[in-house]
Amino acid sequence: MRLREIRALVESTGDPAFAVDGLGLIVAWNSAAGALFGVKAEETMGKPCRQIVQGADECGLVCSDVCTVLPAARKRRPISNYDLQIETRQGRKWCSVSVLVAQEAESTSPYCIHIVRPTDIPKRLELLLRDFIVTETGLPPKSARRLGSLRHIPTGEAELTKRQGEILRLLVKGATTASIAAELHISRTTVNNHVQQILHRLNAHTRLEAIRRAERTGSV
Repeated sequence: MRLREIRALVESTGDPAFAVDGLGLIVAWNSAAGALFGVKAEETMGKPCRQIVQGADECGLVCSDVCTVLPAARKRRPISNYDLQIETRQGRKWCSVSVLVAQEAESTSPYCIHIVRPTDIPKRLELLLRDFIVTETGLPPKSARRLGSLRHIPTGEAELTKRQGEILRLLVKGATTASIAAELHISRTTVNNHVQQILHRLNAHTRLEAIRRAERTGSV
């Protein structure tokens, strides 16, 4: 599809929608998105998606310079719908986000068309239900999430190496740097380097935050 066709498609969509290029810069923004975000199209063109959307999940900010959607799109991997709390003109609201990947003939990187559907009340009810289940039954958050309809958040699209996946699973079990190093027969410095890469890819600031995100996306 050519860029003008992508823009026409976005504009013809009744739901709030916008498109970004391979660098995450906004190239299309429809009137419904303007009404939801309270930002006009001309104010968004060429700006990083993360600056406008300011998306967050249950653990904190997701939209950053470490985008997990764009790498998946470049590899032509299907991207599942996910829930994201975004900055709207009425404050922060939960929305369901669908991503369509469109390739332009002259471009080596695909465009990502985001379709945003407000789901604030249902999402908040889901979170309350999950927290209630965890509190009343002692069920792990990961298992409680699977009982409801909570959708994977962008963290679930993050690509970890096999070794990083092993270390993350050990962190979830409560392993320390020393115990991980002993079990995997690597140095503590190597473990810490892998942990820093895990934090970077999951857009987390602490090990606990990375663990929480991994548990809630079902990636461990």
